[in-house]
Amino acid sequence: MLEVLRNLASIGNKWDYKTTEDQIENSGSNLRHERTHSGEKLSEWNAHFKCKVCGKDFAYPRLLRIHPKTHTGEKPYECKQCGKAFAMFHQLNRHGRTHTGEKPYECKQCGKAFARSGELHIHKRTHTGEKPYECKQCGKAFARSSHLQIHGRTHTGEKPYECKQCGKAFARSSYLQIHGRTHTREKPFGCQQCGKTFTSSRHLRIHGRMHTGEKPYECVQCGKAFTAASYLQIHKRTHTGERPYECKRCGKAFTQASHLHSHEQTHTGEKPYVCKKCGKAFARSDVLYKHERTHSGEKPYVCKQCGKAFASSSEHQIHGRVHTGEKPYECKQCGKAFARSGDLHRHERTHSGEKPYVCKQCGKSFATSRQLHKHGRTHTGEKPYECKQCGKAFAASYYLKSHERTHTGEKPYECQQCGKAFAMSRQLNRHGRTHTGEKPYECKQCGKAFARSGDLHTHGRTHTGDKPYVCKQCGKAFATSRQLHAHGRTHTGEKPYECKQCGKAFAMSHQLNRHGRTHTGEKPYKCKQCGKAFTRSPYLHSHEQTHTGEKP
Repeated sequence: MLEVLRNLASIGNKWDYKTTEDQIENSGSNLRHERTHSGEKLSEWNAHFKCKVCGKDFAYPRLLRIHPKTHTGEKPYECKQCGKAFAMFHQLNRHGRTHTGEKPYECKQCGKAFARSGELHIHKRTHTGEKPYECKQCGKAFARSSHLQIHGRTHTGEKPYECKQCGKAFARSSYLQIHGRTHTREKPFGCQQCGKTFTSSRHLRIHGRMHTGEKPYECVQCGKAFTAASYLQIHKRTHTGERPYECKRCGKAFTQASHLHSHEQTHTGEKPYVCKKCGKAFARSDVLYKHERTHSGEKPYVCKQCGKAFASSSEHQIHGRVHTGEKPYECKQCGKAFARSGDLHRHERTHSGEKPYVCKQCGKSFATSRQLHKHGRTHTGEKPYECKQCGKAFAASYYLKSHERTHTGEKPYECQQCGKAFAMSRQLNRHGRTHTGEKPYECKQCGKAFARSGDLHTHGRTHTGDKPYVCKQCGKAFATSRQLHAHGRTHTGEKPYECKQCGKAFAMSHQLNRHGRTHTGEKPYKCKQCGKAFTRSPYLHSHEQTHTGEKP
């Protein structure tokens, strides 16, 4: 057939050179395609055209003429609009459509148009479901050969695209391109509804569903719907318990690759993302973005039910469960359920006793990185969270938040059994144990049980004699930071807790609480044997010894 085409061209047939070349190229494409079915190799088609530089064989002379440009880097075809150059004329033609917007290839089924015929051909498979490219290792099939090639890297671990700034490697060039924006802070994709910008078009598309409410990806097991397929995939692991991402150093497994990556930095201590305002460094870019909102005060995510605003979408989503009561994360050991996966993960350590986060200064270990980070401030004295009303500073943001309620009087957490209200959910949880009598934290040395993990930890020091908190003024040492903080007021004379009924002031909040009972007559500590009630737990404890005969 090729010989006929050439003869026709040579005798001045009406076909011009370009058409002849197109016919040759198209016939070549057809022949190459036929080999995907027959499995025949290039040598079986008598390939007589060989590259002298690399030895590659070609079936057609035109392809051999074009190939050397891959060695020389020659790109003779230049776009007059933007100056971009190409090795082949048809590449320039295709590129021209990015300027004109021309999409001559239209799908007859849905009307979607494409700039390239190959893109249309691949698109048609979304209608037919055809996936001709199958992975030989796991059997997964793909509509595109490029997708199969990228998938293959999940088996080989190959990550050929490396960031020149931080050395992080990626399996796909597009991932590297998106990652590069974490360094440049470029966010070229903007939401037309709220103005929020994103590093990738996919993130913008997912964000758009927050405005429309669209959640096209539904879990078959529980019916929960999601805005992105990746969110559904991660959610499915809450049903299967699958944790496919394992740390090579300690064997810990995770449901998400990003969680593994963050965990790995606990081993290396790497924190490549630095806040330009305060210099604080973070292991993850998204945590840095959230942190930056503590400076700007931006809270773009607003609850439609109560109007409360949040700095991150995840906080907004978790807050929604306060209204719905949803607690999708359940402990397999005790059945306790949680609204957040992180809370469940931390709770599981109460069973295992695991405390993987160790303070390098004093050797104290913690169940969570947040606790370690907070503890670090007891050494540095850092208190970055300051009350705008009175100037008081705190080591943790939630301490500031709780403190602010002393100004507003807000107590949003109410006990359903007795109606008592609290400024913090943690306080309500603890209070609940006064009704149930639950004391889940038991000392392994003496068997004494406690309602709070902090109380158990403090109690442990009665065995060790450890008093790590030392007063800088007088040198007196204490078992808890709270005791040191309260002691400090003996030097300053500060009494920040004032009774609203009589004006009497106290150095500690629990002293004010205790005093308040002299006005209300409340006696919350009741003896289970005789029913006698007391204003303070030590009085009850002493009274109980009259029943047991125990001598204090």
